[in-house]
Amino acid sequence: MKTSLVILNWNGEKFLRNYLPSVITHTLNADTEVVVADNNSSDDSLLLLEKEFPSVKTIRLDKNYGFALGYNKALAQITDSEYFVLCNSDVLLKSDAVSPIIKLMDSDPNIAACCPKIKALKNPEMFEYAGAAGGFIDKFGYPFCKGRILDTVEKDENQYNELQEVFWASGAFLVIRAEVFKNIGGFDENFFAHMEEIDLCWRIKNLGYKIMYCPESEVFHLGGGTLEQGNPRKLFLNYRNSLKMLVKNLEPKKCFWTVFMRMILDGLSAGVYLLQRKFSFFGAVLKAHFALYKSLPKLLKERKQLKKQVKNYKHKEIYNKSIIFEYFVKKRKKYSDLCQTK
Repeated sequence: MKTSLVILNWNGEKFLRNYLPSVITHTLNADTEVVVADNNSSDDSLLLLEKEFPSVKTIRLDKNYGFALGYNKALAQITDSEYFVLCNSDVLLKSDAVSPIIKLMDSDPNIAACCPKIKALKNPEMFEYAGAAGGFIDKFGYPFCKGRILDTVEKDENQYNELQEVFWASGAFLVIRAEVFKNIGGFDENFFAHMEEIDLCWRIKNLGYKIMYCPESEVFHLGGGTLEQGNPRKLFLNYRNSLKMLVKNLEPKKCFWTVFMRMILDGLSAGVYLLQRKFSFFGAVLKAHFALYKSLPKLLKERKQLKKQVKNYKHKEIYNKSIIFEYFVKKRKKYSDLCQTK
């Protein structure tokens, strides 16, 4: 098969039952095999696959490795595909979302990864939080998307229907060249989950490749399938992994001050959580910073190794202002508003 669509599953029997049939149906004509990599689920996921989806290839992992290492281990077992499609178990397809992206990537070997338009499954007129119409970051490493800035999600009114280079592609549905994924070492397994796709895409862009958004392709994502929005564990992972990503990938002359300013901004947000009496959220931010200090020696070694391969630190897809300031002070809550300030 030219393409392997791989769903990483952990206790997602209900998602597989509800959404896997749509994936199978809409990949039949796309020269794509469907694979479920199971992170040692304790529910009946594997039994369901065996009884109701015998055409789906199954990879069984011996424990829950999380998103990052789980995918690394699963994709290492797939050796004959040109492209990987990483697809969440709570993604619904209503059309062939794979072929338009593969066609685009076939046309330009410098495109290493690509994402579709990601819509909200529960409200299909809206973009979905985790990806929307392609991802970006601001100068301090805060992520946002076309169609979603912080907690403001836009309605899809065809305003983002142009092919565009972006900074990161959502792990909810990410198409990537298998050779690039393996050569770059895959996801950072120390992330466990959250932000790992942004780190991966940043490393890819530092090597001189492009990440694209393909509006011809469209998927529908439920979201929050593993950790709900606002979960302290998810908050911790996002803060910690974002800081790790900055240390690893920023250009040398900007690294120290950017990380320093980011930690001040994190501290301000922790103070807001404290005032709101959200003590678990306050603790999550502090825990994230202490985790960074602990991992700093290892991160600096990784940074040194990555630096040897970097071809380009300058990326126009990094927004050169603070998205926090633009959102809360300037009240610019749409991507189209930000474009006017560049």
